[in-house]
Amino acid sequence: MSLSHLLRGSCQGLTRCRGCLGPLDAPAEAGLCGQCWEGLLPLPEGRCPLCARLHDEASPCPDPVAWALGDALWDYHGGRPPLGALLVPAIKEGERGWQQVLLRRAAAAELPDWAAEMDAVTAAPSALPRRLFRGFDLGEEAAQVFARRLQRPFVATLRKAWWRPRQATRTETERRRLPRKAITLRPSVHIQGRRLLLVDDVWTTGTTLLRCAQALLAAGAAEVRVLTLFRAL
Repeated sequence: MSLSHLLRGSCQGLTRCRGCLGPLDAPAEAGLCGQCWEGLLPLPEGRCPLCARLHDEASPCPDPVAWALGDALWDYHGGRPPLGALLVPAIKEGERGWQQVLLRRAAAAELPDWAAEMDAVTAAPSALPRRLFRGFDLGEEAAQVFARRLQRPFVATLRKAWWRPRQATRTETERRRLPRKAITLRPSVHIQGRRLLLVDDVWTTGTTLLRCAQALLAAGAAEVRVLTLFRAL
């Protein structure tokens, strides 16, 4: 056996999954083992069709909603390690390998049946300085994936005030205080009478989605439904 072959085998033995630190197996992608990628877990059965949480059907949703239906592909805290909580912050810091795999899996994931009933797909916006700094918007890229899946047009309808800090860096109480004026309709956007699928990457308190849906409905949208990559339960 050659020295190069021995060294290659030794290096492979030292390679570890970036999520669980276990050995990388055959289904590994972008430095995460197959077991970690299996942590893209669906939300529990019996969840509310509005807020995608488990609660008494006779009780109102824990957070206000302004959409007709809402759901998410995966549980943000599902898996060991919690995969959504691992992937999304790293992607937003520039982990493009994880981004590509996540979007590829979103393109193959089962979507709610009602998503096919919508006229167009739009996305919850991020502030322009943050979008320019990152060079991409994960929520918008997910929306474009769903638009292609559903064979519906993607329409950029909303914008977010540039001075708003990231919701992810704020406390839950601060997130809920997001004012309506923080999210507005883009100029020359016409959505009168259209049924819109509103997409984002992570649904936590739902305040950003609420402000987006309110802006869309105020501009004349016939209906708004929500679909996100992850739901934080």
